Amino acid sequence: MSLRTRDVLGGKAAIVGIGATEFSKDSGRTELKLAVEAVRAALDDAGLSPADVDGMVTFTMDTNPEITVAQAAGIGELSFFSRVHYGGGAACATIQQAALAVATGVAEFVVCYRAFNERSGRRFGSGVQRREPSAEGVALGWSLPFGLLTPASWVAMAAQRYLHTYGLTPDAFGPVAVTDRKYAATNPAAYFHGKPITLADHAASRWIVEPLRLLDCCQETDGGQALVVTSAERARDLPHPPAVIRAAAQGAGRAQEQMTSFYRDDLSGLPEMSVVAQQLWRTSGLAPSEVDVGILYDHFTPFVLMQLEEFGFCEPGEATGFVAEERLPLNTHGGQLGEAYLHGMNGVAEAVRQIRGTSVNQIPGAAHTLVTAGTGVPTSGLILGSDG
Repeated sequence: MSLRTRDVLGGKAAIVGIGATEFSKDSGRTELKLAVEAVRAALDDAGLSPADVDGMVTFTMDTNPEITVAQAAGIGELSFFSRVHYGGGAACATIQQAALAVATGVAEFVVCYRAFNERSGRRFGSGVQRREPSAEGVALGWSLPFGLLTPASWVAMAAQRYLHTYGLTPDAFGPVAVTDRKYAATNPAAYFHGKPITLADHAASRWIVEPLRLLDCCQETDGGQALVVTSAERARDLPHPPAVIRAAAQGAGRAQEQMTSFYRDDLSGLPEMSVVAQQLWRTSGLAPSEVDVGILYDHFTPFVLMQLEEFGFCEPGEATGFVAEERLPLNTHGGQLGEAYLHGMNGVAEAVRQIRGTSVNQIPGAAHTLVTAGTGVPTSGLILGSDG
């Protein structure tokens, strides 16, 4: 998609199947088994068999190669397989890749998946460890020696600047955490099911890296999530109402690094998400007021506020009030703070449920959902809509 023109992908593909494992802190099984369980669940949900699949997409960070998952899940020949880089920024881009494949006839049914033992195995929150030398890693060399070793520390830099720019305190992040946990409390699949929090709980939680408190940081989760994408025409023959991909976009900003873009002109926003927002609005023809549900990537609460502002739901510095007033239903599954940290793929699944009308926290009449992927890195986003 050009940064200057509307693309022609919108409306040509749809998500027709969603499947997941349970979300836990110790799965007791391999990441490959988690991936296969999620893939099979998604195919069952779509009314398809493994033999129907001819394409697969995942993250570069996933330890489960497409051909290995295909073999273990009973999938045969593949005409399309792809991976997307930049951690959680890949979530919505996996769906975009699948949509491009089915829209052009390269594949008919594409499975997008992500699986990991992020709590019992490799914990991303522990920071950079044993990184192989690379051009990408050079940027980290300007930050790690000075103590910026973890994702929380990298985000804290931008969060502190955001608070300074708009004259806010760390309490500004509280409404995001409270909103996520409110929805998680009524979601049986969520790790924090039955455990809402208050603004006072948020303010009392311990510091991780100022200005981030414990309740500003997402969970660590073991689990898997998969989704099935096919053409909009083929989707109409399957069991569930399709979640049509009205727009899909990727974005990287100027002077973009992976989580350490500290030398940009402004640290109080997310230029990469602005690129995504412009493309999604242009292609879908929608405006912020026409979005019924927002599923915004929430590995850290400050970046949810910045995303709302980049998408034009409110003015810069006003997002904490926007969330507190519940002007847009946000992360109705509980988000990564409340349901599970699956690198954003569980958020895509929730957006599909809202379009189907099957979410446990269903928003009446939800016709358009906005989904975003990881922030602070090159990222991606989707607008899903009903078929009609």
